[in-house]
Amino acid sequence: MKTRKLILPALLCSALSVYALEPSRYWISETPSAATDAFSVYEAGRDESSPRIQVALLLDTSNSMDGLIEQAKSRLWHIINTLTTLKYRGKEPVIEISLYEYGNTGLGEPSDYIRQVLPLTRDLDLLSSKLFSLTTYGGEEYCGQVISNAVSQLKWSDTKADMKLIYIAGNEPFDQGRYSYQEAISEARRDNIYINTIYCGSRDAGISELWYEGARLGKGKYFNIDSDKKVRFIATPYDDRIAECNKRLNETYISYGAEGESKKINQEVQDINASKISASNYAERALTKSKSKHYNNSSWDLVDRAKDDPDYLAHVDNDELPAELKGKSESEIRRYIDKMEKERTAIQNEMSELGKKRQTYIDEQMKNATDEDDLGNAITSSIIELANVKGYRQ
Repeated sequence: MKTRKLILPALLCSALSVYALEPSRYWISETPSAATDAFSVYEAGRDESSPRIQVALLLDTSNSMDGLIEQAKSRLWHIINTLTTLKYRGKEPVIEISLYEYGNTGLGEPSDYIRQVLPLTRDLDLLSSKLFSLTTYGGEEYCGQVISNAVSQLKWSDTKADMKLIYIAGNEPFDQGRYSYQEAISEARRDNIYINTIYCGSRDAGISELWYEGARLGKGKYFNIDSDKKVRFIATPYDDRIAECNKRLNETYISYGAEGESKKINQEVQDINASKISASNYAERALTKSKSKHYNNSSWDLVDRAKDDPDYLAHVDNDELPAELKGKSESEIRRYIDKMEKERTAIQNEMSELGKKRQTYIDEQMKNATDEDDLGNAITSSIIELANVKGYRQ
């Protein structure tokens, strides 16, 4: 561990040098392919019998949407933590999230100013990294086309019980572009995908610019928000203790393989990104990391890999191992990994208990709150409503 402790801070510094709202809730319905995850090296621990919740975020990155992107960064972990509370017939679902940007002139006309930033993935650190890399520029927003791209390009589940959601956010007329938004939404509904629309502006403007109609056709929910409003965070007496646990948790990760060190660095970079927003946001991210079902790093962490694929250590190449394990026997490596796993489980359990106390404190504070919900709370409330319709429970 000493070698990693000395090297990682230097690498992290190097990596860093390179490297809202007042929603109106209008529930529209009372009843509710080809891209692969090229970023994941190893896909172990993927129990395909588990229910899945798949969410595609389609964000307008034109000039006027800086506030929207900041809110998405501020509420990513809050949204994910809400998703992790859901169960279907007693089983925890697998969570997969995709990210698209649209309306950015810098993306070029041949692409209709649309880019798939990330396919449906379970790599939450990568998702955070991609979200924090978004910038805004120009403005040609084609809602119909980006919805159609998400429907046709992503590897959506064909299991009826799985929940499939698209959230599209922006502030221009919904019918811009050559591709009909009605046809795009029909494609989504044929695949049992629900379309939720988030208009950045007044309720009436969103209705006149067809964002309400998009949600109605998509059997989803329509919000209007003030995208320039700062997200309200509630500091709790437990945030500092959760942060300390998170630092200890990071020490239990053992990188391996060609991308292991860079993935380990990215884990800590995303901690820093979360902390720059607020201590509360940092705590939200840390609590996500306490949930081993949803925060699984088998592609680069030996502890998760050994748990998902116990035979891996019998044939792992010495060159794949980190410096502290090179030249060790299989039994020595297993003992070290077992030690790290026990430490990790104990820390995650401690964080889970702190998280419960933290949520109780927040719930008490919210009883006296006068502010409307922000973007994160609006999205999570719609997820919970649809989840209940689909048979999911918290």
